[in-house]
Amino acid sequence: MEAVTNKTLEKLKYDLVRAGLVQYETIEQAEEIAAAQNINIGQVLINSGVLTEEAILKFLEAKLHIPYVNLEDYTLDKKCLKYINFSDAKKYRIIPLFKIEDTLTVAMADPLDLFAIDRIIENAECSIEPVISSEASINKKIDEYYQTDITVGEIFTQNQEAGYDWRDELHSEDLSDNHMQKIIRAILKQAIMEDVHEVTFQCEDEGLCVNFKKQGELLNRGTIPSVLTASFVGKLKTLAELDPSVSEVPQLGKLNFKVDDIALIASISTFPTIMGERIFLKIYKPPKKLNQIIKDEKFLSVIKKSLDIPGIIMVCGSPLSGKTHIIYSLLIEIAAKHKDKTIMTLESIAKYNLNHVNQCELNENVGFNMDKASRFIEFQSPDVIYTEGIKTKETFDYYASLVYDEKIIIMEFLANNMEDLRNKMAFSDFESLKELISCMIFIHSKDSIEVFDKNTVQKYLA
Repeated sequence: MEAVTNKTLEKLKYDLVRAGLVQYETIEQAEEIAAAQNINIGQVLINSGVLTEEAILKFLEAKLHIPYVNLEDYTLDKKCLKYINFSDAKKYRIIPLFKIEDTLTVAMADPLDLFAIDRIIENAECSIEPVISSEASINKKIDEYYQTDITVGEIFTQNQEAGYDWRDELHSEDLSDNHMQKIIRAILKQAIMEDVHEVTFQCEDEGLCVNFKKQGELLNRGTIPSVLTASFVGKLKTLAELDPSVSEVPQLGKLNFKVDDIALIASISTFPTIMGERIFLKIYKPPKKLNQIIKDEKFLSVIKKSLDIPGIIMVCGSPLSGKTHIIYSLLIEIAAKHKDKTIMTLESIAKYNLNHVNQCELNENVGFNMDKASRFIEFQSPDVIYTEGIKTKETFDYYASLVYDEKIIIMEFLANNMEDLRNKMAFSDFESLKELISCMIFIHSKDSIEVFDKNTVQKYLA
């Protein structure tokens, strides 16, 4: 995977030190974090609160004598979009603004990226006048102005008759370029209508089998013929912003789509097998407010008290019980209640973007795994940490030790039922962790959630 850089800030990073805006040690630390997280050094400085985006942009404007343009309420000349295609706009974080005579004015997040400028000149065949804009505002304008097919499209399930079958779309006589996209949309639609959250696509002799997983049972829902498999997989990868040309190594992506005007996200995991790629898709519903999930006032009070004190908040349940859903609701509650707290997450993939929460996605491709993330996150001085997938005693002990530094740790724990939980927690590996649990939430089903305070947890797990 190509590293995400900002050549302008790489070239001027020590000018930030000379200008007294940051310390030398901070720049060095930011470089390590940028490499680990595959983001540019400027984003690290902004995320960590060392510098505001406005301060960086003003510094660049003064240093480079290139004007800064705020794109928030800016209207682009749509006729200029033809000079820069969508792929280049996304890759180089650039967007054309207007053209006067033979000069095209282009907003750039990285104005010293000469390769990007050469690319624009080559394609547009005119002179380029760069201006500086924030990366976030450029990406927002790209999504707003470029008409692309990098979306599944809207899915409507309301007023549908029972017995909907995605294969009706498969067997339609649609010869258009977006037929594969319609098939993907139809499969997602059927999954939503059947209240299924996991879909697998597995290569067999006859083609790509479509399986729904519900309550632990794998249900076959038909097959995409071999002749269409490559086109289907390529379109699905493109929609998830994965590389369709890569099949030898695993990839992890994200699919955004709407169902009845509700925005949903699905994680997409591809994995090579001797028969071809196996694709696993998991649908996540948008998080709700905590009081919409926890109706019992006593339980709600226990949770809210635990959000004010250092300790471990453990969310337990079986696979697909909704652990992540509740954890996101907890993060929303903390962010709304404690705007002064630094909240950070370590996730394989961020399911939904949460306001005032620093969400971090792991990236094995550049060596940024859970172990490395855990070692670096303490340097960010977080008050609240959510981490998924803890599996070793050393990692458990490490996060347990952070409680003594006045931190709140939110973690999930897989247990099929309360007896299973007690048996697992009986292992000596969990002794130090058990003592620091301030609140435990156990999801028996979507309609049955039990909450335990510190004292009850100690008695129950003793």
